[in-house]
Amino acid sequence: MLSIANLKKTFTQPGGATLPILDIPKFAVAAGEQVVLIGRSGGGKTTLLHNIAGITKIDSGEILFDGLPLQTLSQEMRDRFRATNMGYVFQTFNLLPAFTALENVMLGMAFAKGKTDRGFAQTLLNRVGLKDRSGHRPTMMSVGEQQRVAVARALANRPRLLLADEPTANIDPANQQSIVDLIKESCEEFNIALILVTHTMEVANQFSRIDRLEDINQLAARAEEVIA
Repeated sequence: MLSIANLKKTFTQPGGATLPILDIPKFAVAAGEQVVLIGRSGGGKTTLLHNIAGITKIDSGEILFDGLPLQTLSQEMRDRFRATNMGYVFQTFNLLPAFTALENVMLGMAFAKGKTDRGFAQTLLNRVGLKDRSGHRPTMMSVGEQQRVAVARALANRPRLLLADEPTANIDPANQQSIVDLIKESCEEFNIALILVTHTMEVANQFSRIDRLEDINQLAARAEEVIA
């Protein structure tokens, strides 16, 4: 379903110099497959997710989604494609504070299809254990509850690929397992492919496929060699 080849990404620093971040010869994920990408902080995991989602454009290379070369799409088309085909669980949740939990989930639907399904949005909140919190705004909820809303919102458009960026990073240890279980089981039930990035083996070891960033990103591998 997802196939990456010869992907390169650099950032321009304030002084004008370029900072290479990604150099990935090959990376692929099959439909319904769950993949954990593990690596040190600052190694390019979030940048890779942003590239796949089309939030940022790659410098060169190829990202194919069912054969469609995403790197050739305009920013508007990438945004539309992401809204329709991908779900994204951000590390910082990115919930809209003026909206209730239910409205945040429904907003995810509106971005994808231009219409909302209140019943399905409520079903998702029930599924993530927030049946009685759907009318609460983010400021009225715990951090763990906000993350659950973020997961429900990411599932709202019934995506084919879910991208999860350090979904337990801001969660207290007592609630981390429930978030991992929620993501894993939801993807299994709806046959959603998953790329979950983390820096903790406690999370990674719960999945059958674990890819080290240093094994797929040549720049991260070189950085590891320098540190070693």
